Amino acid sequence: MAINQQEENLGPMKLIFNYNNVFYSFFYDDVSGCIHRSREYALNYVYSGEMILDNGTEEIHVRKGECVFIPRDHHITMYKKTCDGERYCGIFLMFTRGFLRDMYSRLSLDRVQARKLEKGVVKLPRTVELASLFASMTPYFDPDVKPKDNFMELKLQEGLMALLSIDERFVPTMFDFNEPWKIDILGFMEENFMCDLSIEEIAHYTGRSLATFKRDFKKVSDLTPEKWLIKKRLERAYELMKSGRRKVVDVYAEVGFRNPSHFSTAFKREFGMTPTAVFKKKG
Repeated sequence: MAINQQEENLGPMKLIFNYNNVFYSFFYDDVSGCIHRSREYALNYVYSGEMILDNGTEEIHVRKGECVFIPRDHHITMYKKTCDGERYCGIFLMFTRGFLRDMYSRLSLDRVQARKLEKGVVKLPRTVELASLFASMTPYFDPDVKPKDNFMELKLQEGLMALLSIDERFVPTMFDFNEPWKIDILGFMEENFMCDLSIEEIAHYTGRSLATFKRDFKKVSDLTPEKWLIKKRLERAYELMKSGRRKVVDVYAEVGFRNPSHFSTAFKREFGMTPTAVFKKKG
């Protein structure tokens, strides 16, 4: 998909149709998961089947007819699966920064005194507004019936209004156009070093341009960000294999390497032995 949202397909066949930032998803079998990262706010509605959202500390189950709000810059693993004999089908509405700026100028909203929503996925109540919105969109699950872009624009507007009617905290949350605060670089990387994130993405998630990120990183490490990530991943791989909890074939992807050959070469360069040798030496 040529948008800011990124999904890594970790399972079997799926189809996704994009109609002006409204996505229709079909999963024909259970999937092991897809890693979701979006730089925009979104609504995700389950038309059939089930979706499980795992943020590392809890699982949120979203079943047929239910809907969740996903904040921007949020990293989460989605599991989309069959339920009650029905395959997963869902509708994903993405609210871009440009769309929200335009809507803010149109709506003449007053800045409410409510605090912003806490970070994380919000499971939404079943309201008449949401039910009406998605009922009107289900005919487009037929790939031969394609809506016009201006019609989908209206659906995005309707989805936004449905959100704003649920909780007043959506106003200060979604219409905050300030640049994101810079967060601690090493703290973020220590927490996310095993995720499949590029340096550009890490820079974005810490509230920096790529150039600013690299400049700030020099202040906290003698290594480049790329070398720091590789070293950290290798150290974690060493711990896992030495303890005997993971085999080599399982470890390289878990710690963030895409290529087993690259992993083995880097590992030997760092520790002077192959990953297999470490695993065999486990106590």
